[in-house]
Amino acid sequence: MTATIPAPVEQLDRPAVPPARGELSTAVVDLLHGRRDDVPDPTAADPFGDDLQLALALTGELHYRGLQGVDDELEWAPAVASARHAMQDHFLAALRKQLPGGDDVEEVVAELVVEPVDGTGVSHHLAAEGTVEQFTEYVAHRAHYHRKEADPQAWVIPRLQDAAKAGLVTVEHDEYGAGRARAMHSALYAQMMLELGLDPGYGAQLAVTSRWVLAEVNLQTLCGLRRSLRGASVGMFAVIELTSSPGSARFVQAARRLGLGPATEHFYAEHVEADAVHEQVLRRQVLAPLLALEPGLAGDVVLGMQASGWLGDRFAEELLTAWGRGASSLVAA
Repeated sequence: MTATIPAPVEQLDRPAVPPARGELSTAVVDLLHGRRDDVPDPTAADPFGDDLQLALALTGELHYRGLQGVDDELEWAPAVASARHAMQDHFLAALRKQLPGGDDVEEVVAELVVEPVDGTGVSHHLAAEGTVEQFTEYVAHRAHYHRKEADPQAWVIPRLQDAAKAGLVTVEHDEYGAGRARAMHSALYAQMMLELGLDPGYGAQLAVTSRWVLAEVNLQTLCGLRRSLRGASVGMFAVIELTSSPGSARFVQAARRLGLGPATEHFYAEHVEADAVHEQVLRRQVLAPLLALEPGLAGDVVLGMQASGWLGDRFAEELLTAWGRGASSLVAA
């Protein structure tokens, strides 16, 4: 496909703090605004619930571009770091209980690269019968990841060495537009959002984003910033690159069927081509040398892969259930 790459959105983006979704996220908002100096015990909260996931996302955003009206110095302030760590531990412990575990990376990879014949995921639905409104909702949810695309994985670069580091940076270089700002995948996503009538600002959709997308990015941030979970960080990244090409092709099909415009089609077409190449790089130039050097990380790589799949499945179920009822999947204000 030939397309003119649109110019990036030139503005300084920093998300506004969205409305809280419960006691814990209210406490975190108050902590970030200096109205309190601690938060409740997070183990009383649903580890996969809206409240904890938003609270964790807010503390996580301090590692990225920060939040409007929140002092950057709070990123590693003891009270914030303590709350963030406690919420992460609660979330991670609950997530581990949902996963089969294991350390056979090749077996998991083999399962990932074979698509089921009777696929029923979001991309299948949108390609076959989804509406413009549903496609736009999906894009709004996924903005929480794609407007920072490749950033969570950048944390793991200094935690790798030699061939695995070089291979991962090769993929990251493409994600960041190979040195061209307007070709960065996050910039292409912003242009698609504009075309669909969405506010493309970084974090502008945070208030309506599904807890499952928040959870995915929360886990990426967690694993990227903990050296002990560098294997899981690579595993999550591998899932993205190993599995996105066929789904992106279906999003292209959906965009064409719905007449959504060139920026929308271009974003997904770019991922069909790029991720087909990245699949091989991740397998041969990242996973293989990483595990040859540190075979003990195999279990963590599998953890990252399984967690990514489990959270993605929950997100798909949530969307398809809402759409099946004729309802919006966006979080109500």
